[in-house]
Amino acid sequence: MVEQSVRPSTAGTAGTRPVSAATAPGAGVAPAGSVPRMAELRLPPVAPPTNHGRTSAAWATTYIVLLGTTIAALAMIFAVVWAFWVGLGVVVAGVVVGKVMQVLGHGQGGARTEAAAAHHPH
Repeated sequence: MVEQSVRPSTAGTAGTRPVSAATAPGAGVAPAGSVPRMAELRLPPVAPPTNHGRTSAAWATTYIVLLGTTIAALAMIFAVVWAFWVGLGVVVAGVVVGKVMQVLGHGQGGARTEAAAAHHPH
């Protein structure tokens, strides 16, 4: 990291303070027509799975949590305290169901997800 000294503009403050190149004026602005190097792009080492989260575990978690939040929201609207807590219980159950399904191979990178992708390529 390149550092430079900048004299503060306020009166009564003595000394200089270091300013990194990232915070210096004009930092991060590449000249027109320049291409960033690969090291500057910080790409992941491998490509992520191509199913965009479309897994059984993800969909089950989404629908169960959505159902729970809907129950809790309606309970708040109609002031039914016990139904609110039931809705929150459904939300927690949805997260648990999603994690269990992921562990069983129905999640991102799971054996069953990979097998399904091999049979039904997009």
